[in-house]
Amino acid sequence: MLNMNKIIMTIFLLLISPICFAEILDDDFVNSTLIDVKQPQTCLKYNYVSTKKVPIKLTFTEKLGTEKDVYEGQSVELKVLNDVVLNNKVVVKKDTIAHAKIGIIILTGMNGIPASIILEDFEIPNIQSNKLSGSFELFGQDRSLFVFPLKWALTPLPPTGSLTNFIMGGHVKLKPKKKITVYYYPDWI
Repeated sequence: MLNMNKIIMTIFLLLISPICFAEILDDDFVNSTLIDVKQPQTCLKYNYVSTKKVPIKLTFTEKLGTEKDVYEGQSVELKVLNDVVLNNKVVVKKDTIAHAKIGIIILTGMNGIPASIILEDFEIPNIQSNKLSGSFELFGQDRSLFVFPLKWALTPLPPTGSLTNFIMGGHVKLKPKKKITVYYYPDWI
């Protein structure tokens, strides 16, 4: 009986498949359902052969964080902490104001998973944006390091292990004391 069902299904699929493929391969059908997709711009001008990089230490000028109203695309103001020197010339002076945008915000999660903010599109005076490292990610406090062992220790007591799911991770706090480092690649074209 089982073999008979397989045979009938195979015959049915063999009979119906040319009709389906003929409809799919019909030019009018293809042209009416496909959309024109533009290829994204790719930057092929980078010279990755040179690994020479100059660190630029930055700090935030205002308090921000995931517990407050921050949004993706928000502009963040930063201050350069030290003179940026290249070939014995100062490229960017200390205390110069720089900008970045908040690219992605990931909120805190259950089981102690921390929030994170990805900063992108750095703009530092006298430096081309395409010669800077692409992004910088900041994390909140990772509480999962103690939540997961606690969860497994409490698992033999049926409902108690699941209670650790409600422990949230830490928020990202961008404070003026917080320092980040972005790299400048002067040989990139």
